[in-house]
Formats: sequence, structure tokens, C-alpha cells
Amino acid sequence: MKTKIKPTLYWSLLQFRNWKFYIAATSKGLVFVGSQNKPIEELFEWAKKRLPGSPLVKDNEKLEPYALEIIQYLEGKRKTFSVPFDYIGTPFQLAVWQALCDIPYGQTKSYSDIANTINKPTAVRAVGAAIGANPVLITVPCHRVIGKNGTLTGYRGGLEMKTQLLDLEKRASSSKV
Repeated sequence: MKTKIKPTLYWSLLQFRNWKFYIAATSKGLVFVGSQNKPIEELFEWAKKRLPGSPLVKDNEKLEPYALEIIQYLEGKRKTFSVPFDYIGTPFQLAVWQALCDIPYGQTKSYSDIANTINKPTAVRAVGAAIGANPVLITVPCHRVIGKNGTLTGYRGGLEMKTQLLDLEKRASSSKV
């Protein structure tokens, strides 16, 4: 039987140039990357839903390795992440999020591409819902998913953030960083 002890959720505000968002981790790894310029309530609401009863502790030092890799990404110097993750989701969500991690840096795929990747070609809407539930923006690159016709579609961080991330990857890919 699983232990009833709730994991401590450590959090920090990551600020870099015009980027500002909250990040959080358990002792096992990164669990949350927030939307750009959203208040801390975004993190609190997610924690209440996904880790109810877990204590929230501000700890910049514990979050430093995660912040460093995200900053390197935002600088165009990192294409993949090596920090540990502690994904909190259903088996279906985990399969979708893994498929997102397999999208190469600087490239995009459609929702139906992801559905086909996880061998659920008729589950396009469910894939969209799982992508929308991704708690670790940037690091699990849901910003790389676009509409089948090539249009930008919904993003928890907002379409402006999605556009900025795709543009960053396009610039970094073309400069051979």
C-alpha cells in the first residue's frame, strides 16, 4: 500500500529577461512550470488539484538546477533537459507527454500526429486535453504542437508565450547553437 505522506512541493519564481513564471518540484523532480507572468495562484490551484494537502515551501536553492536549465533553454543554449521530473498524471497523459518530449527541438507536430504516435489515432480530442493538462511548460514541449492546418492553437501559457517559444527555437536552430 502506498504511503499517505504528502510530498513537499518546493517552489520558486524564475525571472530571466522578460520571462517570469513559477516553477515547483518535489524531492523526485520538477512537477510544475507556470505560465508567463501569471500570479502564484496558478501554482497553488494546480497543487490543490494534483497534490492536495502537500505543503508548499519556497526554496530558491532547491529549484536552482531546474531554473538554470530553463534559463539555458531561454538563452537558446539548451535543447533538451537533463533534470529529473516527477510527472503527475494519468497513464494516458504520461504517454502524451512522453510523445511531446520526442518532438525534436525547433520542429512542430499536430494533435493528430501525437494521437498516431501513441497508437490512439481516434483520440485527438483526448490528446488535446492531455496536452492542455501538461503541468511542466517549456520542459515538456507542448508549445511544439500546432493545428493540423499549421495554425497556432491553445496553450496554457497563452498564444503569446507559445509564439515566443517557437520563435526562440527557430532562431536557435538557424544559428546552429
